[in-house]
Amino acid sequence: MSEQFQRGVWGRLRLHVLPTKRFKTFAVSLYAGVPLSEDRVTSVALTPFVLRRGTQAYPETLSFRERLDDLYGAGFGFDLYKRGDHQIVQFRLDIINDRFVSATESLLGEALHFLGEVVTAPALEDGHFRNKYVEAEKTTVSKRIDAIINDKIRYAAERCVEEMCKDEPFRLLALGRKDQLTELNAENLYEAYQQWLREASFDLYVSGDTSLEEVQSLVEKSFRLPAGQPSSYSAPTLRKARAEVQTIVEKLDVGQGKLNMGLRVGETYGSNKYASLLVYNGLLGGFPHSKLFVNVREKASLAYYASSRLDGHKGILTLQSGVEIANYERAVTIIREQIEAMKKGDFAMEDFHRTQAMIVGQLRELQDSAFERIAFDFSNVLSGVERTGESFIAEIQAVTPENVTAVAQGVELDTIYFLRDRKEEG
Repeated sequence: MSEQFQRGVWGRLRLHVLPTKRFKTFAVSLYAGVPLSEDRVTSVALTPFVLRRGTQAYPETLSFRERLDDLYGAGFGFDLYKRGDHQIVQFRLDIINDRFVSATESLLGEALHFLGEVVTAPALEDGHFRNKYVEAEKTTVSKRIDAIINDKIRYAAERCVEEMCKDEPFRLLALGRKDQLTELNAENLYEAYQQWLREASFDLYVSGDTSLEEVQSLVEKSFRLPAGQPSSYSAPTLRKARAEVQTIVEKLDVGQGKLNMGLRVGETYGSNKYASLLVYNGLLGGFPHSKLFVNVREKASLAYYASSRLDGHKGILTLQSGVEIANYERAVTIIREQIEAMKKGDFAMEDFHRTQAMIVGQLRELQDSAFERIAFDFSNVLSGVERTGESFIAEIQAVTPENVTAVAQGVELDTIYFLRDRKEEG
């Protein structure tokens, strides 16, 4: 019998505990998700940057970091991203198991107490966040947004999604909007943070040599969340592709064109066709043997890179390629031919089996990482499905070429985005 997550609830917090002796550390993840929205995306993005600066017990950033050193060099960090129509903050902590050091206190207890303080007992002054922390982290977030703009590959990918989803919340960057940062201060950010605590969906994961009962008793002493029941995630709205493909051409100072395409796939992670869609993406652009890589990059020598990425939580697929500006139209034609070929089932059986094998290999690798297993399980929470690594491997292995061709019928091109230089075409 494989290891299973144990589930519980404490107040507004859903608990997911994976008792295992496979790892020498405890892996702890806290996910906090709210619906993506224009008016709060920036305050939610800024909040974890401020929370990582200090707690009520360790209000100075130096003492905060020294506390992590005291916990045998525990690793602490956070991520911000979009899943479906939600903006999610993930806090991560990994800490060594007590059995491997001469600790007198439960290190898992210390870690959960630390995390509880970070999220629910931040450093304050005059009843709100510390002004110097808020102003410093506004600069940090602003620089992170600038970094996306300066990374033209990432910028083109974000802009393609922004244009494709221009009347949906998903158009928003998980980091928020630069123009909204100036409106935030220590007082109104603290108010927004308190609303976030009241309304976010909280899922706490712990993997390691522990039990649900132990984690629950430690959580009760560590988190000061507002009273209430856990809130759940709503399914994303699935949209059809535009009746006519929209083409957006943007001109900036770039030496190489960035050609991105956005497609609607008609299914999401929660669908029983998701495994077929994953194999479809692998065949189209997910691997070095995929159609995009072979036909656009290798055979036609039109692209420096060419790949596809499936976002199952949103039900979209994006294609990324770097092309010489003069080759734009030819590249578009060849890419569209690959999408049509998939609809006809025009792919080699050798490539089909190789794709299945590579996806299965990736899924097996996930089982060797506590944080990857946690992330995989959280996808179930987001989507309302129950998959294990083993059951999903079986789903992938059961996919037939006919399944892939069938799912290809629902994949439709929506947006073509091309980032080119400012020179006029000659």
